[in-house]
Amino acid sequence: MAYSEDHIALAAEYALGTLEAEERSQVETMMAVDREYAAIVQAWEFRLGVLNQMVGSVEPRPMVWDNIRAAIGHGAPQAPLLLPDAPPPPPVPANDVSDVATTAAAQPAPAADSSNVIQLASRARRWRNVATGMSAIAAALVAMLAMQVYQPELLPNGMRPKPRTQVVEVKTPAPPAAAQYVALLQRDAGSPAFILTVDAATRNFTVRKVGAQPEAGKSYELWIVSDKLQRPRSLGVIGGNDFTARPVLSGYDADVVNAATYAVSLEPEGGSKTGAPTGPVVYTGKLIETVPPGTPAPASAPAPSK
Repeated sequence: MAYSEDHIALAAEYALGTLEAEERSQVETMMAVDREYAAIVQAWEFRLGVLNQMVGSVEPRPMVWDNIRAAIGHGAPQAPLLLPDAPPPPPVPANDVSDVATTAAAQPAPAADSSNVIQLASRARRWRNVATGMSAIAAALVAMLAMQVYQPELLPNGMRPKPRTQVVEVKTPAPPAAAQYVALLQRDAGSPAFILTVDAATRNFTVRKVGAQPEAGKSYELWIVSDKLQRPRSLGVIGGNDFTARPVLSGYDADVVNAATYAVSLEPEGGSKTGAPTGPVVYTGKLIETVPPGTPAPASAPAPSK
């Protein structure tokens, strides 16, 4: 249904609470029979409801009412109003009375049509009230935005701006890789039986089984041999898996670790019981540097685009 400007203005004034009793009853009747018009009134109430949140109720001071009474002349007790007696009307001759009555009957006074003037005045008053309400809304919104920026703590919890979280990705260069050392443990110039890898930073080592074949009832044991040590020191039994990792080199100086000879002996199952090699030394090798210290770690390759 299409609504006129008067209907919209009535809905806005109803939300503002500035209608007279008769007009307010008219709006409530239209809301009861017309759901669309009721929705328009509710929309205006939603728009203007922010004013109730921004402005609290204020109780006027008692002196305000005293000033109002004084301004309209009711500040002090009023004396009773005495009106003088009206003088009696002068007598009118009978002929004159009949002439006046005849003239009035013959020429009736035209009644002025003031309906258009009343409607225009009512419409102007309504739109003036609506304009005042919209100006108040605009001022309240400006004040609310300013408070959200400068003093958000003064606003109700529901109107406070939500904190914005910005995720910043900081890319740091990869730390340089520590030096890496590798020794091929082999017999003469044959194929390597084990590959020994040592990390210079942690001095952890890993032994990878390559060509060595297990023997029944026997175990391979790794030894470090250096002229700075009184005798070969055991680094433990090489396990039956493809990789054996141990941190036991951390107890030795870097110079000893880098310059030593590494040997593998064939011992009884579980390793030597004397702390020295008891079986034949079958494989030996020395460390060589494969990755120099300070080399940047390789960057991870980007994921392929789909």
